[in-house]
Amino acid sequence: MSSANRTGLGAAFVLLAIVSAVESADRTSLGYAGLLVLAPLLAALFAAWQYVLGVGVVATLVSAILVGQTHIPDSAVQRHAADSPGMVYLVGIILATGIAGAVAMKRQQQADQITELRQLASVAQQAVLRPIGPQVGALAVAGRYISATAAADIGGDLYEALNTPYGVRIIIGDVRGKGLDAVRLASIVLGSYRHVAYERADLKSIVADLDRAVARSVGDEDFVTAALVEERGGTLTIVNCGHPAPLLLRRGLVIPLEPPAPAPPLGFMPEVKARVERLEPGDRLLLFTDGLGEARREGEFFPTADRAWRLLGHGTVGDGLASLETALVDWVHGRLEDDIALVLLEYAGPDAGASVPVPSWEVGAAGS
Repeated sequence: MSSANRTGLGAAFVLLAIVSAVESADRTSLGYAGLLVLAPLLAALFAAWQYVLGVGVVATLVSAILVGQTHIPDSAVQRHAADSPGMVYLVGIILATGIAGAVAMKRQQQADQITELRQLASVAQQAVLRPIGPQVGALAVAGRYISATAAADIGGDLYEALNTPYGVRIIIGDVRGKGLDAVRLASIVLGSYRHVAYERADLKSIVADLDRAVARSVGDEDFVTAALVEERGGTLTIVNCGHPAPLLLRRGLVIPLEPPAPAPPLGFMPEVKARVERLEPGDRLLLFTDGLGEARREGEFFPTADRAWRLLGHGTVGDGLASLETALVDWVHGRLEDDIALVLLEYAGPDAGASVPVPSWEVGAAGS
């Protein structure tokens, strides 16, 4: 028996017990027996229709017993039996049971539909956001999606990690808006990225391809913020299209990797400039969407940078993201205003994956 059924039955039987006790104490009237009609209606709020009908049967039997043990004055006996309060109560309970059973059946049908939609949403989310990690090239990788709604774990945040001929390439992004349109655009961006990441020799070309894909698929005010990361041979290259800057965790320090120059989101023809960093073994990089930066309680934002090393610098990358999610949910008391996508990387060193030469355009970008 589910907890909902137990709750409904418990509430109904508590009411039956109270009414029975009160009426048994005073056998000269049926002043409170009419409340028995509430028992099946109360059960219908939580329990399945089969249990509701069972409560109705019990309520009818209790009502009949109370009517039988009540001493009716002689003046009332002279009235027609059909006009007695007891008959009215019995008929009322039977009608209430029928209505409550129908309501419970309809509620159960709607609950089944919601469950099916949640399952479909979960399947859609898995199709859009495939599992990543735990190892991609020289990087240990973990991804996490935190939904702001319990109804369905699906939204417009996106991420992907691929081991390409040009190194490990990772994207994280956030589609403007919510709902099915945001999911559709996220799937378009990821589908395009999964193709061009293997075909383009540099991140700037990938950004141009993704920008065209977004522009073909959205209106004038729609866009996608994104950060693209590439690791090859221990060199980290980042291009940023209006997205929160990744955080580099190194030897107890948390370093925001801001871009050399700001660029607009995908859909607005961004001209990106790369930021290049040389990685050290043990370095970790946190990529996140703006839901993390905007999470707050009582007007105070979650201190991501202050807590990043303590939460993310120990254990596996999966453990780090789990710790961050726990601290975040606790900070906002379980009420997030926006979905959040998180990706945590750890560079294990050049021996952990194949070394790929660094192209000349990225070497030049390091001095820009």
